[in-house]
Amino acid sequence: MVLFVRMCECVLFMVGFAALIVLFFLTLWFNWGMEAVILWIITILIILIGLAGTIIPALPGTPIIFVGIFIYSFFTGFAKVGIIALIILGVIAVLAQVFDYLAGAYGAKKMGSTKYGVWGSIILGIVGMILGNIIGLVIGIFLGAVIFEMLFASKSVNHSLKVGVGSVLGFLGGTAAKVIFGIAMIIIFFWSVFV
Repeated sequence: MVLFVRMCECVLFMVGFAALIVLFFLTLWFNWGMEAVILWIITILIILIGLAGTIIPALPGTPIIFVGIFIYSFFTGFAKVGIIALIILGVIAVLAQVFDYLAGAYGAKKMGSTKYGVWGSIILGIVGMILGNIIGLVIGIFLGAVIFEMLFASKSVNHSLKVGVGSVLGFLGGTAAKVIFGIAMIIIFFWSVFV
């Protein structure tokens, strides 16, 4: 579990380092000044944090990506990324968050969860994330739904297991959607700037 987190950190570091190298060569190619380079570094770092946030539930990924894009747009006078593009990106960020929330609830409800199963998956999911990062989060979501369904809703073991699986599938579906929405936002941003 710790190895997985370290691998993710290494990948993010390598992506960030590669982005800085690309910035260096873009600076030479486009003859950018130091202010532009600093703006790009800040923008890319915020976007990378947001991209990580699409996977890590404690960070609101797509809103952070939007903030990075907005900062770039603001300091460039909205010349490359205009107001309409920002509105579209803002809508995408909100849709990603709503979809993430609805996917988790839908997964649990589709398998017959009660409010206790939903609360259990939230509570033990948070505990699992604190204790064991992303894998602990998934295990916490599953166990929370199962335990709370059995204890507080007096459901059978089979029913509770189905609810646990539904909760995890809903969470994974919502996370996948957030990643896709986040990547779409980044593509729209770079398309607006460079094309």
